[in-house]
Amino acid sequence: MKTLDSLAFECETGNYHTFCPISCVAWLYQKIEDSFFLVIGTKTCGYFLQNALGVTIFAEPRYAMAELEEGDISAQLNDQKELERICLRIKSDRNPSVIVWIGTCTTEIVKMDLEGIAPKVEKQIGIPIVVARANGLDYAFTQGEDTVLAAMVHRCPEYKTCNNNGKEQNKVQQFKVQTISAKESTFQPNRLTRIDLVLFGSLPSSVASQLTLELKRQSISVSGWLPSQKYSELPGLGDNVYVCGVNPFLSRTATTLMRRKRCQLIGAPFPIGPDGTRAWIEKICSVFQVTTNGLEERENKLWKNVQDYLQIINGKSVFFMGDNLLEISLARFSIRCGMIVYEIGIPYMDRRYQAAELLLLQDTCKKMQTPLPRIVEKPDNYSQVQRIHELKPHLAITGMAHANPLEARNIDTKWSVEFTFAQIHGSSNARAILELVTRPLRRCKDSFDSISQSLSKQGMIS
Repeated sequence: MKTLDSLAFECETGNYHTFCPISCVAWLYQKIEDSFFLVIGTKTCGYFLQNALGVTIFAEPRYAMAELEEGDISAQLNDQKELERICLRIKSDRNPSVIVWIGTCTTEIVKMDLEGIAPKVEKQIGIPIVVARANGLDYAFTQGEDTVLAAMVHRCPEYKTCNNNGKEQNKVQQFKVQTISAKESTFQPNRLTRIDLVLFGSLPSSVASQLTLELKRQSISVSGWLPSQKYSELPGLGDNVYVCGVNPFLSRTATTLMRRKRCQLIGAPFPIGPDGTRAWIEKICSVFQVTTNGLEERENKLWKNVQDYLQIINGKSVFFMGDNLLEISLARFSIRCGMIVYEIGIPYMDRRYQAAELLLLQDTCKKMQTPLPRIVEKPDNYSQVQRIHELKPHLAITGMAHANPLEARNIDTKWSVEFTFAQIHGSSNARAILELVTRPLRRCKDSFDSISQSLSKQGMIS
């Protein structure tokens, strides 16, 4: 690897769709507790849902499959009547607060007008219907959530101040926040009460509470989350609302919030790992002109708590093949832990939305005195395998399709999809990330130790 002064970006001719985006149903139906997700597709979609999400079938999950048959595809049946019949049954059985229609590849190909049908069905059944086109033709699988959240933005209520006096008071209050000294802002959190901050991205409730508490320690109050646990609790959005993302695959949601709701986006690194969480908090605090308190000491303490893991991966090399759009953040965290990143493959990247994360990656490489990694968008898998064969990294983080072939070449692998479902956000979840990263390395070491002990007992080695 060559030492570069700036990040080098390349684009190959590989696929940017990696896994079916309808898999977002797996975590979104659990996050939005009063929702029901209806996936409209073919038997293939049904088989995928049954296999990918079948582990929760005994919990009576709040999702279902509307299977398209030959009559639907050939326009012999009335799509509106069929979907209305299914939604009436959902209302009778579950009575959700919102029904989310998930469009698939088939609905795109046959040009099914879900957006035109939804208002008519919604009027008939009396339940809001949100349409999201989470098809595998356009998106990587984590962007399924991005599509759903972008659709939900339009259902968020408009942010309103109480009255004209309140508006004027709001302006004065914001002006005071900008003019008070940094020292004052730390000890006078009440001056920030009229500035609304909405965080967007689906996280487990416990992790969302941790991030909310982290900001509260810095006198920053979070007025809402998108998505919220209840559909009726969607946050108000408007001119005076600041928004900040927690996941790197939500660029469409960020764009919708800015263009449709006129929100002010805070471009921050993502709160993955102690370093990312600290940078995320510092960026939010800088926007509100609040001086941070105790962040450096807390980060150093968290790094000391994971020293046992850091000793395992320090100096080891890793290769990201690209799968879930978390690669930049995970690579930055890996470098901070002492690893060498040869290449970061990523299916798709919005450089504007991830600008702060890319800058933090560059700063981390300088801090750790590590060469800047190569970033490849839409990587060609065949070329990647050849590069892996030449570089021989200690670990490859890859999609499920390439894990076994790489293991056969004596390359330790880790499924990238596991990072999607694990709790990796926030300062205190660094151990969860390191557990996933070090597991294949520890497994290899344990296997080597057991073979050595066996040979030693047989007297074959001294």
